[in-house]
Amino acid sequence: MKKYLVLPLLAVALTSCATQELYLNVTRPAPVTIAPEIKTVGIIDRSTPTDRTKSFDNLDKLLSLEGAELDSIGTLEAIKGVTDELAANDRFNEVKLLNGLRFRTSNLGDLPAPLTWEQVEDICRENETQALFALEMYDTDTRIRNAGGAVSELAAGNILGALKAGPVETLVKTGWRIYSPADRAILDEFIVAESILFGAPGLPGSSAVSGILNRKDAVMEVSRKAGYIYALRLIPYRLRVTRDYYVKGTDNFKIAKRRAQTGQWDQAAELWQQETEHPKRKIAGRAHYNMAIINEINGDLENAASWARKAYTDFRIKRGLRYARLLENRQYDEDLVKYQEKR
Repeated sequence: MKKYLVLPLLAVALTSCATQELYLNVTRPAPVTIAPEIKTVGIIDRSTPTDRTKSFDNLDKLLSLEGAELDSIGTLEAIKGVTDELAANDRFNEVKLLNGLRFRTSNLGDLPAPLTWEQVEDICRENETQALFALEMYDTDTRIRNAGGAVSELAAGNILGALKAGPVETLVKTGWRIYSPADRAILDEFIVAESILFGAPGLPGSSAVSGILNRKDAVMEVSRKAGYIYALRLIPYRLRVTRDYYVKGTDNFKIAKRRAQTGQWDQAAELWQQETEHPKRKIAGRAHYNMAIINEINGDLENAASWARKAYTDFRIKRGLRYARLLENRQYDEDLVKYQEKR
């Protein structure tokens, strides 16, 4: 199922004496493009730190009763977030969670070196997948916001003293990669960071400590959200943009403005079309520019670009050149979206 944010077309306040602004929704390509022939993907976790690199800062030790278990649970939730979102989208036929694989990283808090292509090819072949999503890094970092000294300088066991310094912030950081063994390409490498704020100066000590020690649910929720956010990088999205159109020049422009304000864009275009033959070049140029606007509204980007170019080349409407280039970029984006949505 395609997921788009749909917003109405709106005409809003004047941006200058000659033009008015409208909002338009456009579809932008997903940040990550995966070849349409890739239908089965695997998801692995290689974020577990080695014993030598596994550590917690003093504040994490103080404020987490679960210790390493909290990171372990958070990792599972991040994987669940990305798995659920990929499975819910119709982009792939099958999303496999490869639980049996165990990897360890020596880069706590940073993305490790990528898997070798021999490793990737072996994993994909043995599990019958065409691409591999990897949670490369998962890390929580807890600190006092606005504290002057380093976290490690806080005295062990002095939780109440730490809380008096300011609210406690836990940063949940996840790092992801997508491997494509067919062309030995890393299709994406991205870090998602989300923070949670606990406690506040002035709270009774027991209440503040209780709230922080019970942060497990919040960390789980934020970790799951991080996985969900990452999966959205594969989905085209809607973006609201602004366009200016001309509302002054002749009586027809004034009437067309009122029609546009009431949503009668095609009827407004009928009047702009008439003015394209106006003997005054400035009026005719503005009409050509507005015809580009109505064609974009109606989804005809090729004709929209043609009208915009003519507004510039034949009538010296300077914004016509900028608009034509913008529309050409939109045509490229539209072609890429079609490729990304190819099934």
